Amino acid sequence: MNNIYDILKERGFIEGTTDEDGLRDLLGSKKVICYIGFDPTAASLHIGSLIPIMSLVHMQRAGHRPIALVGGGTVLVGDPSGKTEMRKLLTLEEVAENAAGLKKQLSTYLDFSGDKALLLNNADWLVPLNYIEFLRDIGRHFSVNRMLTAESYRARLETGLNFVEFNYMLLQAYDFLHLYREYGCLLQMGGSDQWGNIVAGADLIRRVEGGVAYGMTFPLITTASGDKMGKTAQGAVWLDSALTAPYDYYQYWINTDDRDVERFLALFTFLPLEEVKRYGRLSGADLREAKEVLAFEATKITHGEAEAAKAHETSRTAFGNEGGDLEAMPTTAVEKRRLEEGITAYELFAATGLCTSRGDAKRLISQGGAYVNGKRLHDIDEVIAERHVREGAIILRAGKKRYHRVVLT
Repeated sequence: MNNIYDILKERGFIEGTTDEDGLRDLLGSKKVICYIGFDPTAASLHIGSLIPIMSLVHMQRAGHRPIALVGGGTVLVGDPSGKTEMRKLLTLEEVAENAAGLKKQLSTYLDFSGDKALLLNNADWLVPLNYIEFLRDIGRHFSVNRMLTAESYRARLETGLNFVEFNYMLLQAYDFLHLYREYGCLLQMGGSDQWGNIVAGADLIRRVEGGVAYGMTFPLITTASGDKMGKTAQGAVWLDSALTAPYDYYQYWINTDDRDVERFLALFTFLPLEEVKRYGRLSGADLREAKEVLAFEATKITHGEAEAAKAHETSRTAFGNEGGDLEAMPTTAVEKRRLEEGITAYELFAATGLCTSRGDAKRLISQGGAYVNGKRLHDIDEVIAERHVREGAIILRAGKKRYHRVVLT
């Protein structure tokens, strides 16, 4: 069996490790328990969390045992990494609700049956901590001077670093120590912005237990155009179907920049690398096939094969003007009475969310980017009425790629 370290490296997951040779030997010689933390700052994770999620799935597929750690305790402090100001502190009720959502969500990717993976919440051991005891037993192993050299802290010194946030590194390091003691966890993984926290945890294990633990970081993914992964004009692309519909999720992937297709196929699908490289050699119109494969496979992993197939069919119907089922397309219901009275196009585009406001919709129409049933709108004040209904629906389009269906009630 191939060493999972080599698999992750070849697919583009690994940016840095605390000891590359030692970690590779470890992963090739025994079943390893590893973990990644997910702070429940929202009720759902978004596409930006897929790299750590996919890495845990790869580890499990290779026979290792992953721990998905919900940060119900650390989120009460707030991670300063990658932030220019302090995160909003959540209430205990908000944290509990978000944590429950993340636990359910992570279960769609990892198999937790028979202890093949563990789903833990660090609130279970962090919240009961005695502060004075924690400072004496754990805090004494940390050098303030060294902590301030960590990028997550150093970058915040100019804008202000809250003392509460300053404790975050200690808590995350303690997580690693706790998991090492209780479960024999030897590897912590995370984004490159977590490097300082991961190293601090491995060092704490060495100081307190005399043990050897390892760290691995992933690159923070940006698109070829330089945009942050998972950000769109409409906001974040969520993994929860209630926040981002499977069709919209599919569309995010199919709209991938040509330069990113091969890289994203390697990172966000489980296709063999030989197949990934074959798709990467396609160009021009043939690259559409690779994008469809990427969109289908990525949607299948998150939303299941049935939703992926439905989104694929809807996309082909909308973009190819083929006959087919459009039910997976994002849909807004409008009262029949309102259409009988007539609705201005800019109002309808804003109401469906294709545009952020009526002003934004007017600009879209004036620039020739608004379509109704495939026909470009030319008049800002054009009225949409019952005559526009085709087979029970009106299909709106903003630009080349964003569709929305309006149905009557």
